[in-house]
Amino acid sequence: MQIEKYKVEEHNQSLLKEHRRRLDFITAGLPDADAVIQKLIDFQVAIPSWALGTGGTRFGRFSGGGEPRSLEEKIEDVGLLHALNRSSGAISLHIPWDIPKNATAIKALAAQHGLRFDAMNSNTFQDQPGQKHSYKFGSLQNVKKEVRRQAIEHNIEVINYGKDLGSDSLTVWLSDGSCFPGQLNFRQAFQHTLEGLQEIYAALPADWKMFVEYKAFEPNFYSTTVGDWGQSLLYTSKLGPKAYTLVDLGHHLPNANIEQIVALLLMEGKLGGFHFNDSKYGDDDLTVGSIKPYQLFLIFNELVEGMDARGMDHTRDLGWMIDASHNVKDPLEDLLQSVEAILLTYAQALLVPRKQLVAAQQANDTVAAQELLQNTFRTDTRALVAEARLRAGAALDPLALYRSEKIREHLTKERGAGAVATGL
Repeated sequence: MQIEKYKVEEHNQSLLKEHRRRLDFITAGLPDADAVIQKLIDFQVAIPSWALGTGGTRFGRFSGGGEPRSLEEKIEDVGLLHALNRSSGAISLHIPWDIPKNATAIKALAAQHGLRFDAMNSNTFQDQPGQKHSYKFGSLQNVKKEVRRQAIEHNIEVINYGKDLGSDSLTVWLSDGSCFPGQLNFRQAFQHTLEGLQEIYAALPADWKMFVEYKAFEPNFYSTTVGDWGQSLLYTSKLGPKAYTLVDLGHHLPNANIEQIVALLLMEGKLGGFHFNDSKYGDDDLTVGSIKPYQLFLIFNELVEGMDARGMDHTRDLGWMIDASHNVKDPLEDLLQSVEAILLTYAQALLVPRKQLVAAQQANDTVAAQELLQNTFRTDTRALVAEARLRAGAALDPLALYRSEKIREHLTKERGAGAVATGL
């Protein structure tokens, strides 16, 4: 399904008067409003293929109607999102869930929707049908050489698929670890993992990046082989200049200071990108900004400051992706909400009075520094984000248009009420 251009124009016309009023109000005090709006237009957030269907927990999965049954339909769904907000111009694939049968045709379909292929994701946390060796006791860390070899070859296979599609990065997330003391030798597990990553790294094209993702828990609960940002940084430092740490906001122990982690990784030139989500208890994979919006703002504050300090391009120099999964929401509605939350927060971070904040920090004026950040966080940036969409040819209110056009109903009618997304 596609959204006709005239539908977007009609929607925008109905909201334009009120939008202009709100935009005039916020831009009256912003001398560089156009520069901020242009940054918002340029900023793109990749959509993961696995977020297009209803997610689930180990207790159950309650699929909704009209879910994408193939890679082609997943691309069409991301194209639909991008037509609504013009900020979802990339799709991230998971292999073997999304193996392209015809890479040329898949690339052409993506191009029709204005999409590029973001990072490729390997999967050694599940046993696939017909797989010779099991990952029950780990993949790259496994004590058995043949299991490690299988995991290495899978990652190289993923790189090759990515090369065919025009991707330029590989994300490696390992569920490797242990559930009980004494289950494995920590040093041996680290060394096996490093050796495997080195072989995968050697297979990267010259212009590619490798993102090493970490997680403190789950599915192993005593130890994980890439358990935190320090361990990921250790791996990536040993691997070389094409290896970077990837931060998933749900992969930390409670109350971790993620904004400080971000600042230090940026300082070291080893921050590769983000998987955005939100959480109350653990790796909940909830809608971005739905639980801890101030933390998200503080993270973006460090991102903007740190990237500007290094002369980095906000749009291209880090990988931005949503990683969420839900049982109770329409996945496309949730993704629209998440992209909106990211853009609103990015806009707030762009508005931080940086010179005043530096002056307060240098004067040890704690109160002034706190006020500057909190006042900026309380700024309503919705009109700026909406104006960026309007100038890019998208909908002023993507979620409202999605609902008024009954898109989920159309998808369900087209694909069936029992359609279940491939993969996760």
